[in-house]
Amino acid sequence: MSIKKVWIEEDCTACEVCVDICPDVFELPGDIAQVKKGVNFEDYEDDIKEAAESCPVEVIKYE
Repeated sequence: MSIKKVWIEEDCTACEVCVDICPDVFELPGDIAQVKKGVNFEDYEDDIKEAAESCPVEVIKYE
């Protein structure tokens, strides 16, 4: 199953773990992390899953 959608729910603490793990998908332009636009998530599935599992507040979601 390939990842088609990635989002970050409220309560992001801006710890930058997701950016460190997968900078091609996640960015931290301000107080909360964001998912970059125009990314082919299928190319980064393992890193997206690792970022979601590593998130200390568990706000990274994907489907």
